[in-house]
Amino acid sequence: MRHPLLQLLTACLLLIPLAGQAENSTHERGYTVHHNAIPSAMLTPDVAKQYGIVRSKYRGLLNVSVIRERPGTVGESVPARVEVTMTDLTGRSQPLPMRRIREGDAYYYIGEFPVVDGETYSFRMRVTPQGEQQPIEAGIEQQFFVD
Repeated sequence: MRHPLLQLLTACLLLIPLAGQAENSTHERGYTVHHNAIPSAMLTPDVAKQYGIVRSKYRGLLNVSVIRERPGTVGESVPARVEVTMTDLTGRSQPLPMRRIREGDAYYYIGEFPVVDGETYSFRMRVTPQGEQQPIEAGIEQQFFVD
Protein backbone atom coordinates (compact mmCIF):
# COMPACT_ATOMS: atom_id res chain seq x y z
CA MET A 1 0.00 0.00 0.00
CA ARG A 2 1.39 3.42 -0.93
CA HIS A 3 1.21 6.18 1.64
CA PRO A 4 -0.53 9.46 0.67
CA LEU A 5 2.47 11.65 1.52
CA LEU A 6 4.81 9.39 -0.43
CA GLN A 7 2.49 9.68 -3.44
CA LEU A 8 2.42 13.47 -3.06
CA LEU A 9 6.18 13.82 -2.77
CA THR A 10 6.70 11.55 -5.76
CA ALA A 11 4.28 13.68 -7.78
CA CYS A 12 6.08 16.85 -6.65
CA LEU A 13 9.43 15.47 -7.74
CA LEU A 14 7.97 14.67 -11.15
CA LEU A 15 6.59 18.21 -11.50
CA ILE A 16 9.90 19.92 -10.80
CA PRO A 17 11.17 19.80 -14.43
CA LEU A 18 7.89 21.36 -15.54
CA ALA A 19 8.46 24.22 -13.10
CA GLY A 20 11.90 24.93 -14.54
CA GLN A 21 13.95 23.43 -11.72
CA ALA A 22 17.00 21.68 -13.15
CA GLU A 23 18.03 19.85 -9.98
CA ASN A 24 16.07 19.00 -6.86
CA SER A 25 18.60 16.91 -4.99
CA THR A 26 22.05 17.17 -3.51
CA HIS A 27 24.47 14.22 -3.51
CA GLU A 28 27.26 14.18 -0.96
CA ARG A 29 29.25 11.63 1.06
CA GLY A 30 26.98 8.68 0.24
CA TYR A 31 23.69 10.51 0.81
CA THR A 32 21.10 12.08 -1.45
CA VAL A 33 19.09 14.95 -0.01
CA HIS A 34 15.87 15.50 -1.97
CA HIS A 35 14.32 18.94 -1.59
CA ASN A 36 11.54 20.90 -3.23
CA ALA A 37 9.19 23.77 -2.50
CA ILE A 38 5.59 23.84 -3.72
CA PRO A 39 2.38 25.76 -3.09
CA SER A 40 0.48 23.90 -0.38
CA ALA A 41 -2.64 24.20 -2.56
CA MET A 42 -1.15 21.36 -4.64
CA LEU A 43 -1.96 18.97 -1.80
CA THR A 44 -5.22 17.11 -1.83
CA PRO A 45 -7.56 18.09 1.02
CA ASP A 46 -7.19 14.60 2.53
CA VAL A 47 -3.37 14.71 2.58
CA ALA A 48 -3.36 18.25 4.01
CA LYS A 49 -5.78 17.23 6.75
CA GLN A 50 -3.90 14.03 7.58
CA TYR A 51 -0.64 15.92 8.14
CA GLY A 52 -2.06 19.13 9.60
CA ILE A 53 -0.90 21.27 6.67
CA VAL A 54 -2.65 24.53 5.80
CA ARG A 55 -3.77 24.22 2.17
CA SER A 56 -3.73 27.60 0.38
CA LYS A 57 -2.29 29.32 -2.68
CA TYR A 58 -0.83 31.81 -0.18
CA ARG A 59 1.14 29.09 1.64
CA GLY A 60 4.23 27.18 0.57
CA LEU A 61 5.59 23.85 1.64
CA LEU A 62 9.25 22.84 1.67
CA ASN A 63 9.84 19.10 1.85
CA VAL A 64 13.14 17.37 2.42
CA SER A 65 14.09 13.71 2.58
CA VAL A 66 17.45 12.04 3.15
CA ILE A 67 18.45 8.80 1.45
CA ARG A 68 21.55 6.77 2.31
CA GLU A 69 22.80 5.49 -1.02
CA ARG A 70 23.04 1.70 -1.31
CA PRO A 71 24.48 0.34 -4.58
CA GLY A 72 21.95 -1.72 -6.52
CA THR A 73 18.99 -0.34 -4.54
CA VAL A 74 16.89 2.83 -4.33
CA GLY A 75 18.64 3.55 -1.04
CA GLU A 76 17.45 3.79 2.53
CA SER A 77 15.54 6.67 4.11
CA VAL A 78 17.33 7.91 7.21
CA PRO A 79 16.42 10.31 10.00
CA ALA A 80 18.34 13.57 10.10
CA ARG A 81 18.56 16.97 11.73
CA VAL A 82 17.24 19.44 9.16
CA GLU A 83 17.85 23.17 9.68
CA VAL A 84 16.55 25.62 7.10
CA THR A 85 16.97 29.35 6.58
CA MET A 86 14.54 31.00 4.18
CA THR A 87 15.42 34.31 2.45
CA ASP A 88 13.24 36.52 0.25
CA LEU A 89 14.38 38.87 -2.53
CA THR A 90 14.79 41.78 -0.11
CA GLY A 91 17.40 39.75 1.78
CA ARG A 92 15.22 39.18 4.83
CA SER A 93 16.18 35.81 6.33
CA GLN A 94 14.41 33.73 8.91
CA PRO A 95 14.62 30.17 10.16
CA LEU A 96 11.99 27.83 8.73
CA PRO A 97 10.87 25.35 11.38
CA MET A 98 10.78 21.82 10.00
CA ARG A 99 8.83 18.91 11.38
CA ARG A 100 9.49 15.25 10.87
CA ILE A 101 6.92 12.89 9.42
CA ARG A 102 7.51 9.18 9.56
CA GLU A 103 5.62 6.72 7.40
CA GLY A 104 6.82 3.19 7.91
CA ASP A 105 10.54 3.23 7.10
CA ALA A 106 10.40 6.63 5.37
CA TYR A 107 11.25 10.01 6.93
CA TYR A 108 10.14 13.37 5.53
CA TYR A 109 10.75 16.87 6.84
CA ILE A 110 8.28 19.62 6.03
CA GLY A 111 8.11 23.33 6.69
CA GLU A 112 5.27 25.72 5.89
CA PHE A 113 5.63 29.40 5.04
CA PRO A 114 3.57 32.33 3.70
CA VAL A 115 3.80 33.10 -0.03
CA VAL A 116 3.70 36.49 -1.75
CA ASP A 117 2.77 36.52 -5.45
CA GLY A 118 5.81 36.65 -7.71
CA GLU A 119 8.29 36.33 -4.84
CA THR A 120 11.37 34.13 -5.13
CA TYR A 121 12.46 32.39 -1.96
CA SER A 122 15.87 30.93 -1.28
CA PHE A 123 16.15 27.96 1.05
CA ARG A 124 19.52 27.09 2.59
CA MET A 125 19.59 23.73 4.31
CA ARG A 126 21.98 22.09 6.76
CA VAL A 127 21.12 18.41 6.84
CA THR A 128 22.91 16.11 9.26
CA PRO A 129 22.01 12.45 8.78
CA GLN A 130 21.72 10.48 12.01
CA GLY A 131 25.14 9.17 13.06
CA GLU A 132 27.06 11.77 11.03
CA GLN A 133 28.95 14.75 12.42
CA GLN A 134 29.25 16.96 9.33
CA PRO A 135 26.12 18.51 7.83
CA ILE A 136 25.36 18.39 4.14
CA GLU A 137 24.80 21.89 2.76
CA ALA A 138 21.99 22.16 0.20
CA GLY A 139 19.93 24.95 -1.29
CA ILE A 140 17.20 25.78 -3.74
CA GLU A 141 15.40 28.84 -5.01
CA GLN A 142 11.76 28.81 -6.00
CA GLN A 143 9.48 31.50 -7.36
CA PHE A 144 5.81 31.36 -6.38
CA PHE A 145 2.79 32.70 -8.23
CA VAL A 146 -0.58 33.03 -6.56
CA ASP A 147 -2.74 33.07 -9.70
